[in-house]
Amino acid sequence: MHIIHRLALALAIAAPAAAGAQSPAHPWLAPDIAAAAKAEGSVTVYSSTNEAEGLPLWKLFEDASGVKVNYVRAADAALMGKIALEARSGQQSWDLINTPTANQLPPALMAQFDPPQAAEVMASARAPDKRWYGVYANYNSPAYNTNLVKPADLPKTYEDFPGKKEWIGKVAIEGTDNEWMNAMFARYGADKGKKLIQDIVSTLKVVVLDGHLAAGRQVAAGEYAVLLNQYTMLTINLKLAGAPTDFWAMDPVALFFGQVAINPKAPHPKAALLAANFMLSAEAQAFAAKTGRIPTRPDTPANPPDAVPRLTAAEVLPTTLSGDQVKASQKLFDELFGKR
Repeated sequence: MHIIHRLALALAIAAPAAAGAQSPAHPWLAPDIAAAAKAEGSVTVYSSTNEAEGLPLWKLFEDASGVKVNYVRAADAALMGKIALEARSGQQSWDLINTPTANQLPPALMAQFDPPQAAEVMASARAPDKRWYGVYANYNSPAYNTNLVKPADLPKTYEDFPGKKEWIGKVAIEGTDNEWMNAMFARYGADKGKKLIQDIVSTLKVVVLDGHLAAGRQVAAGEYAVLLNQYTMLTINLKLAGAPTDFWAMDPVALFFGQVAINPKAPHPKAALLAANFMLSAEAQAFAAKTGRIPTRPDTPANPPDAVPRLTAAEVLPTTLSGDQVKASQKLFDELFGKR
C-alpha cells in the first residue's frame, strides 16, 4: 500500500532582492523556475528513499521554495509498476521520481530536462539524453566485520578470494547484485569473470541474502565475516552508527546512481524541475551525505571525506542497465550463485 506523506509548509520564500537574482542561501532557487513552481503550489515525489531520510530533506525544499511536497515512498519495483499503471490509465499523479531504477523507465515516460545545477555533477551522473541525473553515487565494494577480519587479511583482488578457505560459509552477497556482476565481466572479460565468480561461490559456499541493508546488518552483527559486494553507502551508514564494519576497494568498483527523472506529463512541471534542481544542489547532497549517501557533486564532500578517494583508488566502472538488461543479468546472476 502506498502512503502519501504530506509535509506541512512552514515558511514561504522571500522575494528575490532584485529581478533575476538567486537566493544567496539557496543557489538552486532559480528565480524564473521558482516563481512558476510556487504558482503551481505543490509537487508529488515518488521515491524509494526511506522516510527518515526523505522527509527531512524535502522539508528543506518546502521551507525555501514555498512549494508543498507530497511524498510517496515505496520500493523501486512498486514505484515502477505504479508509474506504468498510471501511464496506461492516462491518470498521471506523479511529477518526479527518485530511485536507482528510474533509467529503466521507457524513454516516453521520462521528460528531457536540463536543470541549472546539473552542470555541477560528475559527467557519468548525467544521462546522455538528459532524461535522468544522478543525485547520489552508489559505489559498490566488499564489506567486512572489523571484529572478525583484520585489514591485513583482506584480499587484494577478487582472484584472492578462493584462497580464503577460513571464510568458507562466512561470505555472503545480496541476491540482486547484477550490476557488480556486469562490472566483473567488464573488468575480467565475460568468460574469465564468470569462471572467477563460479570459483568463489563453489569454494567459499557463498550465501545469498535478501536486502542490502539487512545484509549489511548481518555482517555487522557477526553472522557473516564478509560481503562479497555491498552498496558502500550502506556500509558507511552502519559504520557511522557505530557498527563494527568497514569497506575496502578492489578492481572493479561498480558504480550506478540514485537518479531523478521527471514525468513528461507532470501535473506540476515547473515544481518538478525546481525539485530536481534542488536534488542536484550542494545543499541537498550535503544533507544526504550526513547519512552516508555519497554525493555526485565533486564540490560536495562525502561523509567521511576519505570515502571517495578510497573508492576511486580502484578502477571505477559506471554501470547503467536497461530494464531488459537487468532481467537477463539477474537470470545469469541467479545461475552463478545457485539462487532459485
